[in-house]
Amino acid sequence: MKKQRPVNLDLTTIKMHPSANASILHRVSGVIMVFAIGILLWALSLSLSSAEGFAQVQACLDGFLFKFIMFGIISALTFHILMGVRHLFMDLGHFEELASGNTSAKFAMALWFVLTVVVGVWLW
Repeated sequence: MKKQRPVNLDLTTIKMHPSANASILHRVSGVIMVFAIGILLWALSLSLSSAEGFAQVQACLDGFLFKFIMFGIISALTFHILMGVRHLFMDLGHFEELASGNTSAKFAMALWFVLTVVVGVWLW
């Protein structure tokens, strides 16, 4: 027998809690890091190939676009590490309740924001 269940196709009406947002963004940052590996390996390979290659990578780092890309990579890596540590604590049995999970997600996001601002100031 087919059950008649209500279907809500308007995703803007769904209120997600901070822990859910943190989990989704943790996955997104992981995907970003997969693509970032190519950029970082290219820069490393070029910089280690010769003195001219190192100078090319230095010249790229002086440009706005490459700095912006590196800022995004560092920001995604920082977020992924912080949320990964949060998930490790959850695996140990901490922050599993809704209230403490939301509090730990908010704290980790706030810490990520502060670290991202520090990195942004350092890069520019």
